[in-house]
Amino acid sequence: MTTSITKLFNIKYPIVQAGMIWCSGWELASAVSKAGGLGLIGSGSMYPEVLREHIKKCKAATDKPFGVNVPLLYPNIEEHMKIIIEEGVKIVFTSAGNPKTWTKHLKDHGIIVVHVVSAVKFALKCQEAGVDAIVAEGFEAGGHNGREETTTLVLIPQVRKAVTLPLIAAGGIGSGSQMAAAFALGADAVQIGSRFVATPESSAHANFKNAVVNTNEGDTQLTLKQLTPVRLIKNKFFKEVEEAEKRGASVDEITKLLGRARAKKGMFEGDLEEGELEIGQVSASIKDIKPAAQIVEELMKEFKDALDRLNSIKA
Repeated sequence: MTTSITKLFNIKYPIVQAGMIWCSGWELASAVSKAGGLGLIGSGSMYPEVLREHIKKCKAATDKPFGVNVPLLYPNIEEHMKIIIEEGVKIVFTSAGNPKTWTKHLKDHGIIVVHVVSAVKFALKCQEAGVDAIVAEGFEAGGHNGREETTTLVLIPQVRKAVTLPLIAAGGIGSGSQMAAAFALGADAVQIGSRFVATPESSAHANFKNAVVNTNEGDTQLTLKQLTPVRLIKNKFFKEVEEAEKRGASVDEITKLLGRARAKKGMFEGDLEEGELEIGQVSASIKDIKPAAQIVEELMKEFKDALDRLNSIKA
């Protein structure tokens, strides 16, 4: 299958595995890349030398293209970018910041740059900054999310109309039929996170993977809106935040409640009560843990079946 994204990244399938903190190490990234998609290492939870180790291991595990996702608000951003360039990474996804800050520098080193946005106004800034492609991520997505709360169904056609760049749809996509819907809206590829959390290759704790599999409709919600909005599984920590927000707690109080390393505690160490459990709404549809390569294969089969169904409809 050929799209502007498969050509840009030189991959077989228009599927990108999201670079999720605490979940997307070299094992998951290399597995998705070997299966024909684009695997991403999530650098946001890594110290610089840990990132270097993951890049080296990913290069040793596969000769297929892979990339690194870099949140631009990360405190060691300069060191991360230096390591990415030194290690010869060819694709970088940036997020949570101004795309103008690093795009030219990365492209001057021959790196393909993709930026993640949650609104049309940010997509236009990406185009001005000279990125090679855009990820438009809807409100359904896990982890940190846009303040506008625009759903994927609404966001993708708006971004498609506003920019000419290759477009990757994200948020609420975990099946081939959802992938087909994204293409119908104007996407050239999809980025999938939550579905790849529930894999043996994911670096998430087994407790978190099992929590994802056991999540039902309505079990996730966007919270921490006074800081950076994030979609979480409802647990003890979530309820404490919810109660604090209801009583009008200040930003300082909520920041203190959040503390340090909540996401690590939940997703990487497996504390399902006190930890921050970031996952998307589509988790309600995830009912098993299976290898990343099998997920890629099933996504493409379901995608083709969905296209066949649509082609069989007579106008």
